[in-house]
Amino acid sequence: MKGKVGEFLALGHASQEVQDQIRPVMEIVPDFDLRDLLETFCDHAMDHVPNGMVLTVDCGALPFVRVLEGDVGGPVLRVGESLMQRDIAMRPAFRCTDPEDALAEVAIVAAAHRQGACMRFATAADLNEVTPDNKQMSELLRAVRLAPEEVDLLVDAGPVRSAHTRKILVERVIDVLNSLSRWPWRDVCVAAGAFPVNLTGFPRGVATAVVREDASLWQEVVERWVGPQPDFGDFGVTYPRMLPKSRGTPDPNMRYTTGSEWQVFVYPRVRTGNDDFFILSQDLVNSPHWPATGAATSWGDERLAECAQRKRRKAGGGTEWRAWATSHHLAVVTSHLSSAGSP
Repeated sequence: MKGKVGEFLALGHASQEVQDQIRPVMEIVPDFDLRDLLETFCDHAMDHVPNGMVLTVDCGALPFVRVLEGDVGGPVLRVGESLMQRDIAMRPAFRCTDPEDALAEVAIVAAAHRQGACMRFATAADLNEVTPDNKQMSELLRAVRLAPEEVDLLVDAGPVRSAHTRKILVERVIDVLNSLSRWPWRDVCVAAGAFPVNLTGFPRGVATAVVREDASLWQEVVERWVGPQPDFGDFGVTYPRMLPKSRGTPDPNMRYTTGSEWQVFVYPRVRTGNDDFFILSQDLVNSPHWPATGAATSWGDERLAECAQRKRRKAGGGTEWRAWATSHHLAVVTSHLSSAGSP
């Protein structure tokens, strides 16, 4: 998940059942003032991360520079220190391509928090990494001062833009799993994302289906790979890559997960404020896509039901809509995985 307030809100309101089935990875989204960005991220974590939950934090999109002028310490170390002060358990993420100084900070943070670390390995077309050999992997683990049994392996397949892309990525993921399964990782997860870059071009006033090719990718990997079943991972209701900061106010929208698809509602801005979202919510609640469990499905669905019944004074904005959609997504995905073994 992107480390923004909407995602933190969804995480903070996750049911105990959902909490028990997830290992959240929060990616810190770059901004101009690195110090303020990290403090804001840690404040959100303190306010919203459920008690006892271990938060995997990925600083990979941030520049590896000193956060405080004249002081030693890059983003990983600063976040590790701040979260420890706030009693939030952290698991740092790292990559095979990270510089030595960054890996050294991962080692320090992992030793302080005692939650191990997460190695993120890309098989995506735009970030396809070279699989390390035995010597390189031994050196990498030595740099972070961890045994493989203390490390989660996150295989990141990246954006899945079509069924054709999915088939190519499945082959790459299986090759990487075959190569890296020589080490006894603590947990193995295969993650991908199929949500579009943005909502530009989506029809207004109706629901548009978007196939969850990321879920299909995971299912195909599970069916074809002969090793232990990897955990399922995705990027929620967002595009997998970091995007430039958006400008302007988004049209009322809801990215609603329904099994093998997202139903994407985008409504034109006609009324004052975000009142068009009340109409959107009414249409969603009255549509075939509204689950049988209704408002009880998740915290986000409760908010949508309130909007549909106009029990809220305001219809929220982009942050709230993302939070409600993410809340629903977490509930749906974990429910499907626990009941049917597929996302």
